[in-house]
Amino acid sequence: MSKAINYPDGIDRCSWCSATDEYIDYHDKEWGYPVDDDQRLFEKICLEGFQSGLSWRTILSKRENFRKAFRQFDFNKIAKFSDSDIERLLQDEGIIRHRGKIEATINNAKCAQAMLKQEGALAAFFWRYEPAAINHPPQTVSTTPESIAMAKELKKRGWKFIGPTTAYAFMQAMGLVNDHAEGCAFREKADSARKLFKRPA
Repeated sequence: MSKAINYPDGIDRCSWCSATDEYIDYHDKEWGYPVDDDQRLFEKICLEGFQSGLSWRTILSKRENFRKAFRQFDFNKIAKFSDSDIERLLQDEGIIRHRGKIEATINNAKCAQAMLKQEGALAAFFWRYEPAAINHPPQTVSTTPESIAMAKELKKRGWKFIGPTTAYAFMQAMGLVNDHAEGCAFREKADSARKLFKRPA
């Protein structure tokens, strides 16, 4: 089980933050807090896809470049990207220049549009996979039955580059689960935010 450690500022945090100072702000203000904004959800799931095989530090350091390159992750705009946009992105040194992941993002934007019509909101779909209970200690698994089910359904709907591990990382990031370590000062804050959060229907 991952345990919290004490940082130079005197605050106990998840141990993974110690890898780089860049993680601390993200951990403290974003990771594990519930999100219901469709554009933010689309950004998070796309960035988790780009992270596959890489460190999250790489993605986090390039996040603003990603936002600029992908129109702030407005999936309605990304869905209109053409072959010339793909070539433009492949030349953009500020992002991860992986053709498969770039093409998957455009494909997934179109899938997000379809999901919006079917579900009314992306958030309504994703929050359907919130587990009723957590049966494992924090940060001890990379997939769960819910992440496996989510990935399977997304694949069925045409989404790409989103397997069960990526789906679970997305669930952690968007607050669908609170995976802050026991003893982390932000575990309770995330729990409080989740208690006040109104689940989308």
